Amino acid sequence: MSFSSIQGGAGVIIQGEAAAMLVSECLAAYVQGSVDALYDLGVAFSTGSHGVTADFIEAHKWFNIAASKGHEEAAWCRSDVSDEMTAREIAEAQRRAREWLAEGQRKAA
Repeated sequence: MSFSSIQGGAGVIIQGEAAAMLVSECLAAYVQGSVDALYDLGVAFSTGSHGVTADFIEAHKWFNIAASKGHEEAAWCRSDVSDEMTAREIAEAQRRAREWLAEGQRKAA
């Protein structure tokens, strides 16, 4: 695991190939209609499972996106993860979620 700095001095976890593969597989499942795949990403990043390193910012991001798509349990998990995060980390997670959602809108247009 390695870290790089983000604005404000907080660190961001650089994930390896297992994380990239998991994200790719889950996003492919999402494209096929599985909102659960977005929730699964949140679970993996919040628990550090499936070969990824625990990263609450990424977990919050994926739970937030899944919740915005109607996944009820994701909203609860997002709230739980938020309890372990600073305000700056939550803001970063929200920024990443907005960015991901906006990117999807551009691709759809």
